[in-house]
Amino acid sequence: MNKLKKNNIIKRKGPLVLVIMDGMGIGEENEGNAFYLARTPNLSSMMKTCPYITLKAHGTAVGLPSDADMGNSEVGHNALGAGRIFDQGAKLVSNAIASGNVFLTETWKELISGPIKDANTLHFIGLLSDGNVHSHIDHLLQIIKKAEIDGVKNLMVHILLDGRDVPETSALIYVKQLEDFLEIYKAKGLNFRIASGGGRMVTTMDRYEADWDIVKRGWEAHVLGKGRPFKSATEAIETFRQEDPKITDQYLPSFTIVDKGKPVGTIEDGDSVILFNFRGDRAIELTKAFEQDSFKHFDRERMPDVVFAGMMQYDGDLKIPKKFLVFPPSIDKTISEYLADSGIKQYAISETQKFGHVTYFWNGNRTEKFNDRFETYFEVPSDKIEFNERPWMKAAEITDKVIEIIESGEFEFIRLNYPNGDMVGHTGDLEAAVIAAETVDISLKRLLEAVEKVEGIAFITADHGNLDEMFEIDAKTGSFIKDSKTGKYKSKTAHTLNPVPVIIYDPKYNGEYELDRAVKDPGLGNVAATLLNLLGYDAPADYLPSLIRYKV
Repeated sequence: MNKLKKNNIIKRKGPLVLVIMDGMGIGEENEGNAFYLARTPNLSSMMKTCPYITLKAHGTAVGLPSDADMGNSEVGHNALGAGRIFDQGAKLVSNAIASGNVFLTETWKELISGPIKDANTLHFIGLLSDGNVHSHIDHLLQIIKKAEIDGVKNLMVHILLDGRDVPETSALIYVKQLEDFLEIYKAKGLNFRIASGGGRMVTTMDRYEADWDIVKRGWEAHVLGKGRPFKSATEAIETFRQEDPKITDQYLPSFTIVDKGKPVGTIEDGDSVILFNFRGDRAIELTKAFEQDSFKHFDRERMPDVVFAGMMQYDGDLKIPKKFLVFPPSIDKTISEYLADSGIKQYAISETQKFGHVTYFWNGNRTEKFNDRFETYFEVPSDKIEFNERPWMKAAEITDKVIEIIESGEFEFIRLNYPNGDMVGHTGDLEAAVIAAETVDISLKRLLEAVEKVEGIAFITADHGNLDEMFEIDAKTGSFIKDSKTGKYKSKTAHTLNPVPVIIYDPKYNGEYELDRAVKDPGLGNVAATLLNLLGYDAPADYLPSLIRYKV
């Protein structure tokens, strides 16, 4: 049991409400910053009148390899909930490959056994980019290289096109890199090819069971070879772009590569499959399709008998997948565990797209609750449309429910995520992103009125930046990049390296504390200790320092 020590320095009648404005960072005030362009009177006022600072939400501050790595919702919520920084997926995988440890595992030996002994095929499925959020192309190339050294002769890659964590129409850069790499092995007489693919938002990479049809399209393309046929991945991408010049990589339809009219790389009995994404949220559903016998989400038509493994284990509680190459970070003693062990009732809510972030990732990659008596989760179903078509998403419904919970007086700690900034920012639609930011601000007005009424505190922050930088920026000049064909600025759909805001809204503040400006390089990991202090408890000794210090 991990119980907290009460100090009673900060006492409020109402709850502490944590608001995570997903994807809303603090960037340069220019025409590409949707947050700056939006009318946000409530946030603007609080930044001037309430305790306000900014936090690092990327790179080493959230456990990623370097400060050139953008943050993301997974590592952001891990850091927010854990109060400490753990090495994250990209860094763990890079280290395991560099050391060679990944190739010493029994899982690796089992994966390559059939392809070596029986000339079966080793398949790779995953996101093809260097975004380093879900995967990295360098990991894929290094593992392919080792597979050839170990004796694999048939190898197929099923590529998911990014355009979300990298420039929106950059797919051909990565496809060419992969095709050139595979040509080295083809020249040796090996059967190494790209076999299928599709844009990540319509093929394979669904999350939180929002739309199983996405996974079905991936299954049909990767396993059954039933995607639209093309001679190469390059031909597929170029054709789709000619048919719809406005389409971006993440929405490119699924496809299958054929030779003489037949798919080159269907997944068959005896084959091995590696899902090389290291991030879990968009990998779990395909994993279930490969591993579950009693699978009811769509008709798989046939279930190949394969050795299946993930790059990492995506859900440690549910053991998904059963086999994996790299162990995930072992995150213990999260703030939720301390609160549950101390008998403090907490409530977590978001819509489907970010529900797992305020539960699973917040709790240190744990699906199960720590204590059913003291934890309640509520999911608002997300719309199944492109988010720029309805940028307000489910903010009103989330707000309605949270106000109801605040007024009930049942919970001491409430956490919610407004997904608008992230999900709409990823579409690259500036006008819609402006509406997304304004939606969050309008929602906050209602929410804060409820907090004030019950004499509570609201702690407002974000997990990373996104809509604060909606145009691609030239790294050398610092100016926006223009599309050579249209003359318009190129849309940016990836996360940013910008810091995120922290606002403490405390209507009954009476001088008990102040922001601690002496905290060195404050980041998301400092939030957990701060929340505990605002709840009236001492933070655990091994947590990163609180952002506030007591004045009494």
